Amino acid sequence: MQVSFDPRWAPADLIAQAATLGQETVVEVSGGVELRPAEMRNAEMGTGDVEVQGTALKILSLADAPAIPVALGKSEKLASEELRLKHRHLDLRRADLQANLILRHKLQQVTRRFLDSRGFLELETPILSKPAPSGARDYIVPSRIHSGEFYALPQSPQLYKQLLMVSGFDRYFQIARCFRDEDLRADRQPEFTQIDIEASFVGAEDIMSLTEDMFGPLFKEAGFEIEPKYARMTYADAMESYGIDRPDLRYGLTLFDAREIFDGSDFTVTSSVLGSGGRVRGIRIPGGAALSRKQVDEVEAIAKTGGAGGLLRLKRSPTGLEGPAAKFLSDASKERLALNEGDLCLLVAGSETVTSTSLDRVRQDVAQRLGIIPEKKLAFLWVTDFPLFAKDENGVLTSVHHPFTSPHPDDLELLESAPEEVRALAYDVVLNGTELGGGSIRIHDSMVQARVFKALGINDEMARARFGFLLDALKSGAPPHGGIAIGFDRLAMMLSGAPSLRDVIAFPKTTTARSLFDDAPSPLSAEELRDLHIEVKRK
Repeated sequence: MQVSFDPRWAPADLIAQAATLGQETVVEVSGGVELRPAEMRNAEMGTGDVEVQGTALKILSLADAPAIPVALGKSEKLASEELRLKHRHLDLRRADLQANLILRHKLQQVTRRFLDSRGFLELETPILSKPAPSGARDYIVPSRIHSGEFYALPQSPQLYKQLLMVSGFDRYFQIARCFRDEDLRADRQPEFTQIDIEASFVGAEDIMSLTEDMFGPLFKEAGFEIEPKYARMTYADAMESYGIDRPDLRYGLTLFDAREIFDGSDFTVTSSVLGSGGRVRGIRIPGGAALSRKQVDEVEAIAKTGGAGGLLRLKRSPTGLEGPAAKFLSDASKERLALNEGDLCLLVAGSETVTSTSLDRVRQDVAQRLGIIPEKKLAFLWVTDFPLFAKDENGVLTSVHHPFTSPHPDDLELLESAPEEVRALAYDVVLNGTELGGGSIRIHDSMVQARVFKALGINDEMARARFGFLLDALKSGAPPHGGIAIGFDRLAMMLSGAPSLRDVIAFPKTTTARSLFDDAPSPLSAEELRDLHIEVKRK
């Protein structure tokens, strides 16, 4: 609201005082609300047709010159993100950040109303919990009272919500705070919020249907109308056709197996890979021959970040098939390649992992270059039938999701003989290539849980030490149960159109897990460390 002080209605000393005010100073003003003269009205302001003609002024809080711009004009640029995070209390005065946090609040309320209407209880689980080694590192909290013992901040409420199911609370939810001490990316924070849901006597279809029903009003709150049901795809099909378990379905450019095209050819690059058990896979790009050599070289550099040694290039010109491998292909193989004039084919020879990772990155990069991604389209997808186990870089069997995920009942006999072939009753919900959340049906049979632990190299003694409370609960009559966790920060980011998670979190951390506005983490004094029975040894 504009306030004016004019000799016609304000004394000279009041006008002089008003002239001393700096930006962001907090004042209390009395006066009459009047229409502005027609030539002074501001259509860009909600109150641009009126002003307060001040007759009294009281300064409530003087403000220093702001360290960063707050009310940005059209020509003003944002300060650097580091500076804005340092002065977050000022940055949060910006209209766009305020709108993001208001939307976040509304999404939380929609979530609560929806789940309450479906009979779910909002139940809180502990923040100080038991350390439990898993895929990501725990944040550890030392106990002052119990010398040498530690709590952990929860990576998720997983075990507690399973205990609630055993306790007879058949429908639970929580807008839960979670913590993971892992390497950060633009879309990750060390502390984050998730919509955590668990229910008893359900199957995967029940949880997926509930999630679809919940997303309808959530997206409507942000102004989107979405389809009530989503596409389905198995993990195996996603990896084979897209090279990734969270494919963006807004455009085509699917991967294909080129073994039959290169089988029997004398082209050394492909024959050596196929002979050693590798694969040749590619992407057909309609109209891709229009990309310049320099552009394709840039795409090749992207492929190499996924482990590819390079890209095999074939294109159909008016004179025929062109590319280093073309002369090694029979006429039948050239036909099987199925390229029309002006099309480009990019191929990678290598292992399953290398071809998947490289071609996924190629697919995304080419789609951006060709401008074929419909930005306003929302393509939801359920990815199902994930593997229960995978081997890490050291060849050790690990859980793809977590060790409490139920094996597919048809694969139970493979737990000991072929654990890597066991499918999980797990499901992820994906939007435009971004994973919004994931869940599973849990193990409710203590004998099955013991078999899964054994497959992971967790013997009875280790299992008892780490998860004894859960094992005891499973032996006390546990109902079949399952659930899902939705990344709430990520959901708010996508629905607000914000470019970063930090733009939908009031006080976020940097990509180095630092809090610039309050300078955390910070060292403790020797006395404080002594109280916690901790000694710090500097490197």
